[in-house]
Amino acid sequence: MITPGSLSRRSALWGGLAAAGALAAGCADTPVGSSPSPAGPAPTEASSPAPQSPGPVPGQPPGVMVVGHRGASGYRPEHTSASYELAIRMGAAAVDVDLCPTRDGFLVARHEPEIGGTTDVADHPEFASRRTTKVIDGAPTEGWFTTDFTLAEIRTLRAKERIPQTRPHNTLYDGRYPVLTFDEVLDLLDRLAAELRRPVGVLPEVKHSTYFASLGLPVEPVLVDVLRRRGRDRADSGVIIQSFETRNLRDLEGQVGCPLLQLVDSAGVAPADLVAAGDPRTFDALVTPAGLRDIAGYATWIGPSKERIVPLDPAEVAGPPTTLVADAHAVGLRVMPYTFRNENEFLPANLRRGAPGSPADTYGDAFAEYAQHVGLGVDAVFSDNADTALAAVRP
Repeated sequence: MITPGSLSRRSALWGGLAAAGALAAGCADTPVGSSPSPAGPAPTEASSPAPQSPGPVPGQPPGVMVVGHRGASGYRPEHTSASYELAIRMGAAAVDVDLCPTRDGFLVARHEPEIGGTTDVADHPEFASRRTTKVIDGAPTEGWFTTDFTLAEIRTLRAKERIPQTRPHNTLYDGRYPVLTFDEVLDLLDRLAAELRRPVGVLPEVKHSTYFASLGLPVEPVLVDVLRRRGRDRADSGVIIQSFETRNLRDLEGQVGCPLLQLVDSAGVAPADLVAAGDPRTFDALVTPAGLRDIAGYATWIGPSKERIVPLDPAEVAGPPTTLVADAHAVGLRVMPYTFRNENEFLPANLRRGAPGSPADTYGDAFAEYAQHVGLGVDAVFSDNADTALAAVRP
């Protein structure tokens, strides 16, 4: 069911980006578990029937919107100030920010709670005893975890490239940048918006919602509190909240006015909250016509893996596209697939370049992949290479 609230957000869509540059920063980081401030009334607009084919995003240049995936992570270590800044300076409309809590409840920008692969924590002998194994969403994971560190301890670490075998050039920047809190990311984006005199948006992703809640460190309350403090919880504030889980987005739909994005993982995978609740559905059920209508009741966007739109055969060759984009548009949802990258290993086999054994960082025909998805009608893309994406999607 499409509610009046979801229609209001759908009308605004990304309209908040126009106001994002004017929003003031200036609040200290707030830990998870602190009391959120009372919610004010959400802005309302006249309701109208859900669009059957969404038009251009208000306030955006013509073409498909480009979101810097963890910043410009094709060129700098992900989730660093350098990565975010480069993506925005390249022209990305917004950046994607994954959020994980620390032991004392602060939100930091890390792809996963395990930080052995993205920081120099292994080089700190004082933290050697923190190495452990945790089961996250049913998968055993070994390493060091944000939830075992205070923010003060996290601040002693430095970021490094997550996939050095694929992006050896990024290792040049290992050790140069600290781990940022969400407030610090917003401070950076506000400064860039003021300098560049244009809106700068942000897509915070709530990571592993059910898992973190089970530890007594739920991400959503502090996220809502940060957004409220900074005036970014409205439909016009340049924010889209994303998650692979469903229950938390349904709950957030009544707490914030900014649009929500339902991420959709690969075939056969199930949302962790549904697994925890004993619900047998997988993401496959979410992208049926009935599943999409359900999502449209609380979200404005879906963010499917790009293979949901253009499937790959067992040889990783691109096959005939699905009807997902058209199906989503039919119920008023916009579509932002992930993740577009330039390197061969992330492209369909038919778009790879170079002889077998070419260096791992060899680029393939990324432009052809963008062109196919744009031709199918996607509204936005998550990209590690914002400059390539912009060159590909702008008319």
